[in-house]
Amino acid sequence: MQSEQSNRADGAENGHGHDKGQAHDHGAERGSGHGSESSMAQAVNQQSRDIAEVPAVELINTVAVHLMSAAAVKLGLADDPQAEELKDLDEARKLITSLAGLITAAAPEVGSTHAAPLRDGLRSLQLAFREESSVPDAPGKGPGEKWTGPVN
Repeated sequence: MQSEQSNRADGAENGHGHDKGQAHDHGAERGSGHGSESSMAQAVNQQSRDIAEVPAVELINTVAVHLMSAAAVKLGLADDPQAEELKDLDEARKLITSLAGLITAAAPEVGSTHAAPLRDGLRSLQLAFREESSVPDAPGKGPGEKWTGPVN
């Protein structure tokens, strides 16, 4: 602290590690000057408008597909040479249960045309989980079965 004050008093530095007389822009240093904040706000506004244009059914389907994909990876079903290393049944259980809750809650809103393939995908994941698990869950206690009922 003392040396920093001495430097300022001597005029050797301007208090920010710059040599005396060196031009500098604080906004450029931080990367978040007013122009940058304005462009960030514009980007957020554009994303909000983009999302507003997407029908809810499409958003629900997209989220469900992402959950399905993540659950498949966590079940070790990825088309990847390291699929076994990616397996995490605890994480898969959480994803499948979340997916089941989403599909169950959304089915009346999205209609059977959209809900049926999601239910089929969910059921496939639930069965895959049952096959992968070394300790089988009791009927009705598997991932998502709170929402879907027992899966056979």
